[in-house]
Amino acid sequence: MSLLPRLEIQSMAVCPHGGIDYAELEVLGIAPPDVLDFSANLNPFGPPPEVMKALCERHCDGPKLRVKRGVNEAISRYPDSEAGHLRRSLAKKLRTKAENILVGSGCTELIRLAALAYFGKGDRILIIEPTYGEYQVACQIVGASLVKQRLSPKDGFYWDINQTIELARQHCPRGVFLCNPNNPTGRYLSRAGFEKILGVCKDSLVVLDEAYVSFVDNAWSSLDLIQGNNLLVLRSMTKDYAMAGLRLGYGVASEEIISTLYRICPPWNVNVVAQEAGIIAINTEGYLEQCQIALREAKDYLVTELSDLGLPSLPSEANFFLVEVGDASQFRQELLERKILVRDCSSFGLPHHIRIAPRSLPECQRLIAAIKEMKHK
Repeated sequence: MSLLPRLEIQSMAVCPHGGIDYAELEVLGIAPPDVLDFSANLNPFGPPPEVMKALCERHCDGPKLRVKRGVNEAISRYPDSEAGHLRRSLAKKLRTKAENILVGSGCTELIRLAALAYFGKGDRILIIEPTYGEYQVACQIVGASLVKQRLSPKDGFYWDINQTIELARQHCPRGVFLCNPNNPTGRYLSRAGFEKILGVCKDSLVVLDEAYVSFVDNAWSSLDLIQGNNLLVLRSMTKDYAMAGLRLGYGVASEEIISTLYRICPPWNVNVVAQEAGIIAINTEGYLEQCQIALREAKDYLVTELSDLGLPSLPSEANFFLVEVGDASQFRQELLERKILVRDCSSFGLPHHIRIAPRSLPECQRLIAAIKEMKHK
């Protein structure tokens, strides 16, 4: 007799994500380095130069014997399971205490830890869609029930706070997931709006996912709200500093919530190199600000050029935006054949939209040239 997993797992679909599908490229005969990736919402300018320089100096500088010894020391010992140095560095930068911070292997790990720690079978969890699919996955893993609010492209995915509050009062959810700015829409909820939601969810764990907040102009700070509220704020160094291959994120919450998450957090969940890179990155002054300026220019260029091509983008306060293109799957495929990747948003319930995360201006010009070629073929 075959061994079956729990019913919740049997019915659970794998959540699609942006980024390169290596198996797909192999079938197409395209080498991954040849693909220009507009599908992943990362800082396109890569990690701060200081990160690579410091890591190479620390582990790869000097005679061969020193190189071998440095690499061996880096990979042969267990990492600090509590990421103490990184947490203290984050605490100093965020003006909070290290006890209020938990470092994870990306925000997605922390999302699942929150669900495992606080949600159970039958608990109702409020999600505002379209949004990041891993919230639903985390809830399905623990058998929780979903209460969904669906925003409309006709309204530019404008956040209907009154409906959110009404649903919260009606269903008394055990948890609430809010992505701000939201993925894939890029809409950004004001502090006043968020405080209204937080105020009616006093008995809920509110997970505020701020993975892209570093790319928002004039973003408001949520960290002073963690005391006295059941609030878990998530941030992504993966997105900020283009370290997707290392996986690095962190959560900020009350000491009680952080202590609870620590109980079920896998030991050694953040590797040595990721911890070191994180420490160096957050101490790099001015890097994110420089990237924001270049990204703003590239985004403005794309929005204007796409509009001229009859492909207007939807309003977005983030470092990515949606474009209605008709058949999103076909549009993506035609671009991929030209070695350019965008995000087909069918998995978000938006089969007519693609998501674009701007890159450098010359790379954005290549994308526009490819789309012009597609429209005139």
